Amino acid sequence: MKKSSCKKAIITGAASGLGRSLSLMLAEEGWKIGIVDINNDDSNATLDEVRRKGGDGEIYCCDVTDFNQVEAMIDHFFTVWGSIDLMVNNAGVATIGDVGTMPITEWRRLIGIDLFGVIHGCHAVIPRMKKQGYGYIVNTASAAGVASLPSMSAYNVCKAGVISLSETLKVELAPFNIGVSVICATYFKSNLINSFNSNGHPFFETTKIGFQKTKITSDIIAHRVLKSLKKKKFYIFPQANGKQVWFTKRLASSLYIRILTLLNKKGKLEPILDIMANKGKL
Repeated sequence: MKKSSCKKAIITGAASGLGRSLSLMLAEEGWKIGIVDINNDDSNATLDEVRRKGGDGEIYCCDVTDFNQVEAMIDHFFTVWGSIDLMVNNAGVATIGDVGTMPITEWRRLIGIDLFGVIHGCHAVIPRMKKQGYGYIVNTASAAGVASLPSMSAYNVCKAGVISLSETLKVELAPFNIGVSVICATYFKSNLINSFNSNGHPFFETTKIGFQKTKITSDIIAHRVLKSLKKKKFYIFPQANGKQVWFTKRLASSLYIRILTLLNKKGKLEPILDIMANKGKL
């Protein structure tokens, strides 16, 4: 994806956080943004900022857990705009909880938004991009899909699924001139913490501190993501700690899991994560 080569983008979860930051930075390059979110008030604020930055766009209220709504949204933008160059499947929420105690309803909430939301976006946009003969898909996963930390099982599973889906699509879509990238960030300042259903889990406090202490903002992440996209990078790890986990897991996956297991068994993992959170390094 070269600078200014694409002019029309759909971004889910664009009302705030990374979705908004990506929208505004693309707007500075003259893009037209489909601002897709379930929150209309914040979407209006994003659209105002997009226009102030020199871009344009349209708001579309959509629940990404409902494929019919997602398909209707995709059909709308292709019908009205004629083409879409970039699709960013970014909508997401998070949670804390252990397997066996976290309610199954919470698993379904996360899988519906974080995993099926991405599946729905890809499933709806790919036939249209194939027909037009080009396009680019960016899926927002997380370094959590690689790190596999305890008490984040549902989130880990969803994000690992998004990474695997993106890897598959990278290969599947190569003959159709459709590019794919996957974003795997660690903690950065956003309103993601507001989506947590912690159920009083002690790790929630560590997580909250991690979000508070980090100096990395959604604007910083968006800048690094767009820089990577212009180089057509597939795996986008915008922070050093995420890259470190990625390389460690790839080079010595069994050792990585053994170390986490041993630390947790001896009660040392949580104190280490607390220290990292207080230093803004989660």
